[in-house]
Amino acid sequence: MVSSRVVLFSLVFLLLTLCLVESRQVLELNVSGASKTGGIDCGGACVARCKDSSRPNLCKRACGTCCSRCSCVPSGTYGNYDSCPCYRDMTTRGSQHKCP
Repeated sequence: MVSSRVVLFSLVFLLLTLCLVESRQVLELNVSGASKTGGIDCGGACVARCKDSSRPNLCKRACGTCCSRCSCVPSGTYGNYDSCPCYRDMTTRGSQHKCP
């Protein structure tokens, strides 16, 4: 009877430990995800950048990709690429600007 209690206690302890480790990893992912974009709100920045676009969904998708990689979005709705060189230098396979 004593050995079954030890096994049960060990299993419960192991499950609690695994839950704690998993929750810590989730917290670390959330924190690293926020710092990955440098604290910038890519969604809001891209809405502002793409507000005058003729294809807003396409613009927001491309802008979001560029923002997550570069951690910046140039001000205004067009141009101003010098404020964010990474954003400016990202190109498509056809050597066109990837970022709106």
